[in-house]
Amino acid sequence: MRLEWLTVGWNVLEGLIAVTAALAAGSVALLAFGIDSFVETSSGMILLWRLRAEAGMRDPRAIDALDRRARRLVAASLWALAAWIAFDAARTLWAKEAPEASLVGIALTAVSALVMVWLARAKRATARDLGSRALEADAFQTTACWWLSIAALAGLALNAAFGWWWADPVAALAMAPLISTEAREAWRGEECGCH
Repeated sequence: MRLEWLTVGWNVLEGLIAVTAALAAGSVALLAFGIDSFVETSSGMILLWRLRAEAGMRDPRAIDALDRRARRLVAASLWALAAWIAFDAARTLWAKEAPEASLVGIALTAVSALVMVWLARAKRATARDLGSRALEADAFQTTACWWLSIAALAGLALNAAFGWWWADPVAALAMAPLISTEAREAWRGEECGCH
């Protein structure tokens, strides 16, 4: 429960900063990163709901049904994120919309990369201890946030350092297929492969 509350709190703050900085700079990668923070928040809230409900249950079948429903909600949020990233990044590339440099975005994504890698590891360990596929899917969502942190950081840094405006939407676009694949695996209840 503490990991999920930490996830929710961090991601609300991160999302607000990222979206504000993205709108100021016109950065699709930073905006995708910020929206991912809000998807991560919803994922954390879903897991909080699941863990609370599980605490009051004794029937393993009811817990499994709850776990399956929570995994599917996490998967749906991953699909929505992947679709939005693909659309917005492609639109930005097509329109050749050059973002401005964002030092706030660079600092935020660098700090986020550190926070997300720690949270993902802690969630995977806890998921193994609980035998929770829903928490495992949520750990992947946190790992996806880490990947997006790295991708956004690369796009922002290349744009700031070399003026490569296209690096920003390409960084966002590169994540969509990976996130979509993991959404499918979470939906089916397969291992996420993020160990």
